[in-house]
Amino acid sequence: MNRREFNLSCLSASLLPAGTLLASSAAAGTEVSQEELESVYEEVKTPFKYGIVVDELGGYLVDSPGIFRKDGKWFMSFISQTRKMGYETFLAQSDDLLKWEFLGPLMTFREEGWDAWQAAAYPALVDTRWGGSCAMLPFQNKYWYTYLGGHQKGYETDPLSMGVAWTDDPTKPGELARYERNPVMAPSDPDARWFEKRTLYKSNVVWDRERTLGKQFVMYYNGKNAGVERIGMAVSDDMLSWERFGEEPVIDNQRGISGDPQVVRIGDLWVMFYFGAFWKPKAFDTFAVSRDLVHWTKWTGPDLIAPTEPWDATYAHKPWMLKHDGIVYHFYCAVGDRGRTIALATSKKL
Repeated sequence: MNRREFNLSCLSASLLPAGTLLASSAAAGTEVSQEELESVYEEVKTPFKYGIVVDELGGYLVDSPGIFRKDGKWFMSFISQTRKMGYETFLAQSDDLLKWEFLGPLMTFREEGWDAWQAAAYPALVDTRWGGSCAMLPFQNKYWYTYLGGHQKGYETDPLSMGVAWTDDPTKPGELARYERNPVMAPSDPDARWFEKRTLYKSNVVWDRERTLGKQFVMYYNGKNAGVERIGMAVSDDMLSWERFGEEPVIDNQRGISGDPQVVRIGDLWVMFYFGAFWKPKAFDTFAVSRDLVHWTKWTGPDLIAPTEPWDATYAHKPWMLKHDGIVYHFYCAVGDRGRTIALATSKKL
């Protein structure tokens, strides 16, 4: 079978029920073949840029979308750089993934505390099945978020640490309940690894019911040290107590930024979408693939998204991707002549 025939067969397989795509791979152990990487790329690529879906809010920068579905509606958490003081988190709603209605805040500034001036939250335990429900799954009757927090004003001012928060209803705006023993991880922790000694950034938590790594929750996040950001991981059984996993990062491009991971399950493979910056020009979205959640093979082919338009000419990065009704939706932060916004690209022209 030549490469073209292989890719066509994998595209056909992508229409089968979850668990069948790439299940016949002969790759041994944790190895992911080039052919499998190419078939994933064909499945997830989004060459059609729809445009901006969430513009700056009254001049406030918007960033880092996280999408989930509940009761037939779509919801987006996103963060905003407010009054140049720090990050806050907000919620929007949509019927069609294209037109979004602002609902209100989820996390705002506080008068004091380790997270007084930075509270950037990301939905946790969203159904990872590609083409699945996209539901935010409850654990112990709570809907969970992880967030980066900090006590200093400014744009991502170091140090930033990791917190946990939750709500009884993820469809309603209102302050998330913050865990009283936050932060759950910090760059100053005795067990902080060499690549995360300066600050911790965006996190994504997946629910691994098979407990592949001995725990049911797996967190991926980017940490910074000496100006370089790399992606590491941690595990938990209760969403509150986290243990760092391994001594090394799982994604490391040696320079610049590798960050903002989102992990989904496509057939028998785990796929991590993430963004890169400054180890190639500007900022762009790409992916890596794993069999075991630990060993990741990086895609080195065409970017999933890259700057091409006036409104994303500076950066096209920070992915949240999903498949619904046969269409792949790729939400990302677009920086260009409209400021810092949230844009959308798709696998089919809408």
